Amino acid sequence: MQPATKLERRVVKAAEQALERQRYVSPLDVLTGMGWLPPGLVTDWRQGRAAHLEAVAAVSADRLADALEVFHRWVASRGLRPSEVEYVAATRDRRALRFTAGGEPALESAYRTHWMPADLPDKQRERITARQSKAPDLVVMQALRPYTCGGCGQTGAELLMMEDGAPICLTCADLDHLVFLPAGDAALTRRAKQASRLSAVVVRFNKSRKRHERQGLLVERAAVEQAEEQCLSDEEARARRRERDRQRREVADESFQQKLAEEIVRLFPGCPPTRAAEISLHTGARGSGRVGRSAAGRALDPDAVTRAVVASVRHENTSYDEMLMSGVPRDEARERIRPDIDRVLQAWRQP
Repeated sequence: MQPATKLERRVVKAAEQALERQRYVSPLDVLTGMGWLPPGLVTDWRQGRAAHLEAVAAVSADRLADALEVFHRWVASRGLRPSEVEYVAATRDRRALRFTAGGEPALESAYRTHWMPADLPDKQRERITARQSKAPDLVVMQALRPYTCGGCGQTGAELLMMEDGAPICLTCADLDHLVFLPAGDAALTRRAKQASRLSAVVVRFNKSRKRHERQGLLVERAAVEQAEEQCLSDEEARARRRERDRQRREVADESFQQKLAEEIVRLFPGCPPTRAAEISLHTGARGSGRVGRSAAGRALDPDAVTRAVVASVRHENTSYDEMLMSGVPRDEARERIRPDIDRVLQAWRQP
């Protein structure tokens, strides 16, 4: 399939990146990659806080349908094989997630279908399908303010689950016998979860970042005790493994940042190499959440690399930061410095 329109180019680009990254591709991967489904709102949908996927999309249902049609033409041109996956919510009843407002069976099935290369071995195909069909973790939220339980009517102030748009206390959710294990020790968390017959992820909404962030787990008390004993027995071996892993990550980060700097110079040959290295180091820092650590950034996508360069120019070569400090609204400040950014980029595009 030779993409012609802007929509086709965007769909094909997102689909090919997902297929290369994970050996399968789904409509959800494509729409998320295009930016039409904000990841945070997709999480809300997966956790049962949205009635259907269309409700959290940044575009209309008709635009989603157009993208899905382009995606299926691309799938046919690549000769990919389908595999339908179960999508269930992270709620007590493990209800099936709905993609569309109308719930039309054929369209729902189209969203649930993942596509894999025809030459993918059957065992690998089965493993991928099983992994994608696995029920998600139950999710419990730390309350930001007192709430009234939709089940018993009592007022709660700590932990809750959301069910049909209403908060449910842990007693009504049958989770009140579990204990809270704070995040921080990956081995303890992993082992406690494995040993616990029932568990739930605890999250808290970060108002400044506008997203839910993981705080820990609810697990059985006996599972925590068992996990603590296991961690004490092999603490030295895990410390050595952590050090080896740290060294490998440093080598991988250095290699990636070098490639990113080379790509910046390729796109902007007039950019001084030292500046390209500074941009790469800043945007590619592990755990920074910046564009260089996004899926597109790690794939050295030209658009992502350009956004990283623009961000650097905005802060280092314009009066943008001073405007913000003086009280100029963000959108107005960006509009006023746009000519300055364009001048720098135009100069850097010249050898």
